Amino acid sequence: MSADRSLYQALREYAAGGVYPCHMPGHKRNPAAGEMAAFFDIDITEIEGFDNLHHAEGILKEAQERANRLYGAEETFFLVNGSTGGILAAVMAAARPGEEILIARNCHRSVYHAALMQNFKVHYYQPKLIEEYDICDGVNAEEIGRLLDEHPAVKAVVITSPTYEGILSDVAGIAAEVHARDKILIVDAAHGAHLGLLAGIGADLVIHSLHKTLPSPTQTALLHVNGRRADRDRLRCYLAMVQSSSPSYILMAGMDACVRFLEKEGQERFAFFREQREMFHQKTKNLRHIRIGEMTEVSQKKAASVGWDIGKILISVKDTGMTGKQLADELRDVYQIELEMAAATYGLALMTFMDTAEGWQRLADALLRIDDRIEKERGGGQMRQATRNVADRLQQESGAVNAAVLRSESKTGKDAAYAAADIPEAVMTLAQAFHSEQEEVLLQEAAGRVSADFINLYPPGIPLAAPGERLTRELLDGIAESMRKGFTVQGLSPAGRIRVVVEIPEKIWHY
Repeated sequence: MSADRSLYQALREYAAGGVYPCHMPGHKRNPAAGEMAAFFDIDITEIEGFDNLHHAEGILKEAQERANRLYGAEETFFLVNGSTGGILAAVMAAARPGEEILIARNCHRSVYHAALMQNFKVHYYQPKLIEEYDICDGVNAEEIGRLLDEHPAVKAVVITSPTYEGILSDVAGIAAEVHARDKILIVDAAHGAHLGLLAGIGADLVIHSLHKTLPSPTQTALLHVNGRRADRDRLRCYLAMVQSSSPSYILMAGMDACVRFLEKEGQERFAFFREQREMFHQKTKNLRHIRIGEMTEVSQKKAASVGWDIGKILISVKDTGMTGKQLADELRDVYQIELEMAAATYGLALMTFMDTAEGWQRLADALLRIDDRIEKERGGGQMRQATRNVADRLQQESGAVNAAVLRSESKTGKDAAYAAADIPEAVMTLAQAFHSEQEEVLLQEAAGRVSADFINLYPPGIPLAAPGERLTRELLDGIAESMRKGFTVQGLSPAGRIRVVVEIPEKIWHY
């Protein structure tokens, strides 16, 4: 393959060449194969000249090396089932079954799934709450060092940076603490593919979702490897286990095209991105009620975070009488703008370098109009006082739910960074609970029982309880209250029952 010929170009040329496919896929590139047939002409399998992702030696090897050069890691792997596959492989390869790992409690559920499959004993770092925005703070490097000294058998540390809301941690500082103790650092940077390795500098394994913030098809991601702490042979084995043996050439061509696009237009696009973000900031800086999350405000509170991704526009409606869902509904129904997500006290807009000037302008104008409406309603008496009081109370209660989820209410001193007492007691590993005999009980009857499933509010998706953790009355009451307020609780049956372990005393493993 010519070095300047993309995987997509090679697929197009092959489709036009007239070779008849006596092989998979079953659509046979036949234009009569239904309404999706137009996409099938470049959908092939591992035929001669098109390499094999799990033993890449030709065209796919070159494509991965091109991505590697762009990001500057020592080695880069294509992922065809999103960051989830890369996280599973990275975490599973970082320690042997039954060993210990340390993870930030706000990690993606795939981290927990990997720990479950390997029967890891898990220790947690609990991020603080940035109270002005009701979101998780970054990870404190010194606290990671302290926890590793407290748990010297830990083999690997897993953190998320940037977070879903865009909060960046001091990964270099964390890496120094981790590597000083000869441990492996894994960074879930799924939301930071547009930031390159800057967001994961110094880490051994970094996972990027190309599709989240760059022009690449959904389900495409990269896994980067640096240093020799991570066993690359084990990593390759796990990648082969958790990824399809028939990877989509459409997805892989999309990744290669994304990398080539970045090589050609990346700098110009990012310059435009920064310019539009600054213009947006200037247009919205005089908002009177709605607030846009800014690192300058966070840093004044001496948070652990070291930056805020400019592509994550956190729109806080705290103390406005609105909830994040009401904001998202109004933006959708009135202004035809769909947010990335809505939480209790904020909405989140995800902006990338592919957004247009018109898109940035529409978002800014809509927020200014909503802010004007709030001002008129509060100052001009157009909203009845009783109605406003109800809205304020609902918003405040929603904020309290967020605070409870993140378990960082009024913490001081050492516990402010690691609120271990707020994480339910673990009496079994994730795997032990998952594989134990289970039963469903009513939520109100589960106090003192051991959870057999993950229980979390979504958003933000941080576990309130994980398999193997003892459920407390306080936690169950908080879950019930959240349900009454209309929040989505994952881990409960439609009838409001919860899965717990059928406990046999001699088989309860206390940590």
